[in-house]
Amino acid sequence: MSILRTEHVSKSFGNLEVLRDINLSVDPGEVICIIGPSGAGKSTYLRSLNQLEMITSGKIFIDDELFLHREHNRTVDRIDPKRQKELLLEMGMVFQRFNLFPHKTVLENIMLAPVAVKEMKPEDARVIALDLLGRVGLSEKAEEYPSRLSGGQQQRVAIARALAMQPKIMLFDEPTSALDPELVGEVLAVMKRLAEDGMTMLVVTHEMGFAREVANRVVFMCDGVLAADAPPAEIFDHPENERLRAFLGKVL
Repeated sequence: MSILRTEHVSKSFGNLEVLRDINLSVDPGEVICIIGPSGAGKSTYLRSLNQLEMITSGKIFIDDELFLHREHNRTVDRIDPKRQKELLLEMGMVFQRFNLFPHKTVLENIMLAPVAVKEMKPEDARVIALDLLGRVGLSEKAEEYPSRLSGGQQQRVAIARALAMQPKIMLFDEPTSALDPELVGEVLAVMKRLAEDGMTMLVVTHEMGFAREVANRVVFMCDGVLAADAPPAEIFDHPENERLRAFLGKVL
């Protein structure tokens, strides 16, 4: 059973077609990295999965349930709002920017959604938040405010915040692109540990070393099309797609 699946997903902004007929399935425990040039549609695809962008046409399945079906910019079918909310909560998302609440401590940032959305008792949310801070190596920063943290530390807090909702799958939208180069490694190390722990992950990234080492599959997107989908060794060592070869020639 797939955790996440899209069939024939397309997305247009006016006359600009950003995604074209995207078919992708993510199974439990898989780590899939999406690579490709800027403007390929990678982030738009990720944002479409959790409804930050509305697809123009196609189907989205979560836990093998039809979450949304649209054709020609009109909704054909979707699940009821209560179940929709439940399924959306199964996806955690980490953005390029950390989006932490500056007036709340690190601990409060992580506790907020479980208490407000899942109606978890504050004392239970605190236990989970402290455990997650330990997992991302920031136990000593629980009472600090975001402004006192480095970019890498803030992104690790953002990862802990997403994990606090106990999602089945984590979506990462270029999580290291806003970081100084020396801070990238600490965030990738946390993501690698998540993968080793069996977390299902869909990662848009420019970090080719991470994709080669951690991913089960690497997906190459260009011009809104899913142009290649294969294990890392096949993508990086034996690329058959001409556009993929050209892209790798520039970034490696």
